[in-house]
Amino acid sequence: MRRSFKEPLLSILALATAIAAGASQALNAQGKASRVETDVTKIKEAMLGEWESIAPEVRPSATKNADGTLKPFYLKRAFKYLPSDRFELEIVNSADAYGAVPLARIKIGGHMKWQGTHPVATGAQKVDFVVDASYEVAPLAQGFADVLNKVATAGYATWAVGVPQSIFGKAFAPFGLKEGENFAEYDLIYLRGDLLFWGARNIDGRGFDTEQNRPTNLQIPLIRK
Repeated sequence: MRRSFKEPLLSILALATAIAAGASQALNAQGKASRVETDVTKIKEAMLGEWESIAPEVRPSATKNADGTLKPFYLKRAFKYLPSDRFELEIVNSADAYGAVPLARIKIGGHMKWQGTHPVATGAQKVDFVVDASYEVAPLAQGFADVLNKVATAGYATWAVGVPQSIFGKAFAPFGLKEGENFAEYDLIYLRGDLLFWGARNIDGRGFDTEQNRPTNLQIPLIRK
């Protein structure tokens, strides 16, 4: 049977169409990746500077009351986002909802690792906070200093009110830290104007210690200082 001259032409056209479609998909994927990279770059540039809590905030803690309910954890945050994905965070924990009775000041420093988009909102990003630079604690109430002098003595001087000590790279039972390990959290970032959102704490008190425990909702935002 004689083949029509159209048959090889059609085959060539089909092959060319397939190649063009593949190239188009590759270009679209490359363009999308480029846009995502650009978006993250813009977020990082806009985040540079200092941020702080609007008011004292509340979290569910990992400890429970006698009746089984989770104890509240009251705090205020002061956050600095620095070049090269470095960050500094200061947390002041208090015994009351209005921050009138401070218990401890916690300062950490480290790096942020950007892990891709988060589905909670357009522009939200998965971010890991890795404390690989500094970690210190200062008791601000005698009662808390007394507790630390019972449960965190090995490798530490006597705990005193207002006097910070580095716990970086050390075992620190109150926070569940092990010697030689850097603390890290699997969190999220969402920037909207001068509001900077992180992830809301899991309602059952679980920390952000694994990818599976990464938050799925937004926390009350920080405002630009």
